[in-house]
Amino acid sequence: MTIHPVRLTGLVIGVPQTFEYLEKMQDRITQFVVKHSKISADMYKELMVSRGNLARDIGTNVIGEEAVNFGLIDEVGGLGESLKKLNELIEAGKDGNEQVVQ
Repeated sequence: MTIHPVRLTGLVIGVPQTFEYLEKMQDRITQFVVKHSKISADMYKELMVSRGNLARDIGTNVIGEEAVNFGLIDEVGGLGESLKKLNELIEAGKDGNEQVVQ
């Protein structure tokens, strides 16, 4: 998983409105990730701008157990584990009594 800030390439008009727009886009992305995972906004932002970890100026790479430890994903697995979890969630939804969670 690669985490990086919103950037533009090419010609950008250097006015305050452009920077405000980019900042708002980044905030929306951060809020979405925080809402749908267990990572804090501060930790996500720290990973996003961590210069020591930037890979070819693309972003910070987080892999496997690291992503689990940060709370970005729940667990590491393959297709078999994914299908098993999907079927569990489907069955939980059919019961109607259980709330489906990530």
